[in-house]
Amino acid sequence: MDNLRQTRQYKQEIILKYGCNPHQKPATLSSLNGNTLPFDILNGQPGYINLLDAANAWQLVYELKQSLNMPAASSFKHVSPAGAAVAVPLTPEESIAYEVYGKELTPLAVAYLRARNADPLSSFGDFAAVSEVVDETTASVLKNVVSDGIVAPGYNEKALEILKRKKKGNFIILKANVDFKAPELEFREVYGMGFMQKRNAELITVDKLGTAVTKKTELSDCAKRDLVIGSITLKYTQSNSVGYVKNGQMIGVGAGQQSRVDCVKLAGKKVCIWALRQHPKVMDLKFKKGIKKQERINARVRYIEGDFTPFERKDWEQKFDSIPSPLTAQEKEQFMNELTGVSLTSDAFFPFRDNIDHASKYGVSYVAQPGGSRMDDIVTAACDDYNMIQCHHGVRLFHH
Repeated sequence: MDNLRQTRQYKQEIILKYGCNPHQKPATLSSLNGNTLPFDILNGQPGYINLLDAANAWQLVYELKQSLNMPAASSFKHVSPAGAAVAVPLTPEESIAYEVYGKELTPLAVAYLRARNADPLSSFGDFAAVSEVVDETTASVLKNVVSDGIVAPGYNEKALEILKRKKKGNFIILKANVDFKAPELEFREVYGMGFMQKRNAELITVDKLGTAVTKKTELSDCAKRDLVIGSITLKYTQSNSVGYVKNGQMIGVGAGQQSRVDCVKLAGKKVCIWALRQHPKVMDLKFKKGIKKQERINARVRYIEGDFTPFERKDWEQKFDSIPSPLTAQEKEQFMNELTGVSLTSDAFFPFRDNIDHASKYGVSYVAQPGGSRMDDIVTAACDDYNMIQCHHGVRLFHH
């Protein structure tokens, strides 16, 4: 145990406005043992939660780039990703649903648009991270959404000018130090106790997926990519966590639930909203002139959900030139039945087959999980029942 005894020297670098809450003062950010910080602050005044988001978001996109060699982006809220993605070209339907149809987009802009549109309600006021130097197009995308800040390895001149003007000059811009080496051991103090653990430096790659354990075993390259995206995303998601992936982007993240099947259900609801935003009736909603983008997003989601109170419906109807006809349960079911090719990932083993039974409602064709449960055979049999392909990568990814 002697080799684990270490002295930690903190050097105060930044005084923060407050900690997690306004009454938690003082709050500071310190460097450790004479090392530099992983970020330089180029603009704005980051807060305690901003920096926690930035640290997790940057690690996520950095690992996606390392693993898949594609531009990557993430959208964080409260130290979990609302979305994450790599630069897979948008389908026409996605372009319409994301309100960018006909626009010229760089790969990095596409990656962030995908990350942001996994769950655009949750991404409201997000902290973004991207794996590449920010270009003018990506900066312009960020300019038009409600976001608190971004971390990236660099910014071109025009992009930096655009972002510095955002939020009346208060948009937080962090430059990641790509050469920063995180210490092998991590320490944390909680309620007067000191915890230490080895940092989770395990990189999930396509090779880690190994051989499928189900009757069907042939994974496409796209499926392998999506399973890696889901697994790396969950590595930086508050546990328990489950994620659904399609077209190189998270389309539903279930975070921090005590029951794994509740994660599956929560993330599944987000999958439904993501998919139904591409329903012709949703894309054809006619908004009054002057309705802001986030209001349009919120209104589309409420249209899909359909469970208005009388007062809410009255306010909602005011946003349209003519009141839309309802999106019926039958129309939703028919549209969702067409969804397929979705990947499901879990940060730990599935303890019961009910997780797979429920996930089958959301077009799941591929599954990746650590495995290691005495119920593995039963869960695998459930995957076989639904003609899914399942892999065990053997790496538990709890994050707290």
